[in-house]
Amino acid sequence: MLKHIPGVISPDLMQAMMRMGHADRLVLADSDFPAETFSRRVIRADGIRIAALLEAILPFYPLDPYVEAPVSVMAPVGDAGEPDVWKEFREIISRHEKRFKDFDYIERFEFYKQAGESFAVVITGEPDGNLILQKGVVAV
Repeated sequence: MLKHIPGVISPDLMQAMMRMGHADRLVLADSDFPAETFSRRVIRADGIRIAALLEAILPFYPLDPYVEAPVSVMAPVGDAGEPDVWKEFREIISRHEKRFKDFDYIERFEFYKQAGESFAVVITGEPDGNLILQKGVVAV
């Protein structure tokens, strides 16, 4: 065990974040996301909500300052409105990243494609909501 590492960050997730480089992407996916179909690296975080992971990850994980929107979400399909959890995601991200304005909205099948190109997909216990975090560099 290590001190000050939140319990929701598994060893596999911490290792993945440590191995990622700038512009690599990490997907935090809901429990129904077809990760095994689209991704070569899947990390399980069953029962853990995305908001809890965001709170735990963002103190360690620099968002990319060189892109306008380093956080992307899967755009709602059809008449489906925005998932309620997005408000909470925005609040958490804004607390950790002052530059954050809003999400980049990605069409469902394009989101799957980008998830397949991402470093890893984390399957959570979230019932609805998927997002991609693009990693930046640690400012020295």
